[in-house]
Amino acid sequence: MNYDFDKVVDRKNTDSVKYDLAVQHGKPHDALPFWVADMDFKVPPCVADALRDRVDHGIFGYSETGDEYFDVLKNWFLRRFNWEIKRDWLIETPGVVTALYIGIRAVTKPGDGILIQQPVYHPFANAINALERKLVVNQLILQNGKYIIDFEDFEKKIIEESVKLFILCSPHNPVGRVWSEEELIKLGDICLKHGVLVIADEIHADLIYSGHTQLVFSDLKPAFLDICITCTAPSKTFNLAGLQLANLFIANAEIRSAFLAEFAASGLSQSNALGIVSCQAAYNGGEEWLTQLLEYLTGNLDFMRQYLAAEIPQISIIEPEGTYLVWVDFRKLGLSSEALNEFISYKAKLWLSNGPLFGMGGEGFQRVNIACPRATLHAGLTRLKDAVSLYYPLR
Repeated sequence: MNYDFDKVVDRKNTDSVKYDLAVQHGKPHDALPFWVADMDFKVPPCVADALRDRVDHGIFGYSETGDEYFDVLKNWFLRRFNWEIKRDWLIETPGVVTALYIGIRAVTKPGDGILIQQPVYHPFANAINALERKLVVNQLILQNGKYIIDFEDFEKKIIEESVKLFILCSPHNPVGRVWSEEELIKLGDICLKHGVLVIADEIHADLIYSGHTQLVFSDLKPAFLDICITCTAPSKTFNLAGLQLANLFIANAEIRSAFLAEFAASGLSQSNALGIVSCQAAYNGGEEWLTQLLEYLTGNLDFMRQYLAAEIPQISIIEPEGTYLVWVDFRKLGLSSEALNEFISYKAKLWLSNGPLFGMGGEGFQRVNIACPRATLHAGLTRLKDAVSLYYPLR
């Protein structure tokens, strides 16, 4: 099948966070959104068909997954990552962010140090601060257009700040790195050496560009499996975020028991009935759709790179190795973070994710979601070109 990713679907008046809440978020009502990480593409037909059948059934009582659901997950991870999961490792939550909060409460106590690698997905820091843990930052280094890890600082921070937990973002949001085996093993070995547990957020694991390979952190060494909570979900891969279902894998029985106790204390129980249906359908029949999606996203990335080079050379991208989120460098405009955000919002009439939201190292950057029809991307880049040409032309 050939899927039409060029089709523009009107998402307004659908209670869309991305399209319907600009004014509530302090943005112009006519700002074109490229911020929150969901796609402007319809789900694979196999998912829509399965949901339609379930809706036609007409009863949406309490639901839990069974062996069929697990087998679908097992086949997906084995086929795509050569990772063999076990049934008793699996815990379903409404989302990865929910799991993050539960996991932090399960394996740390107030005041404990938790390390993250900024600039990084902002709910990491939000959760650490909200739960009264100590935020410890190992800032990524931008070197020759690519972000690398400062391993010396990583270990130093763990020792000096008595870090108990490391939250790994793999692939990394927003800088787009797909970490190499060498990098992941080096991180894991340092954590093992100092008794640090790991929550691995691998929600973007299926969205990898040609030439790069996503590795499951916990599968690299048996000892890593014993210290890790692995967080996955079909939500980014198949545009299912609103159906609220994530799949976690915890091999260590003690950590799993602590997680389940905190999960129960949160008042959460059964999974979303339609989330179960959509996940199973997507992993069963959505692989060809995903293959074509990645081809389309590669085309969008090529288009964006070429457009900026030809039309707005003051602005450039950090080449992503994975995800549909592009970390864009606006530093040559010479604006403060506040002035840049004001310019993007009110002069270019775009709604992007402001770099400082992601913490240290975010100044002068914006995150752009390219998971949209090329016509939408073109419209956004045209707005940006017109605004830069008017206010910050090359001299």
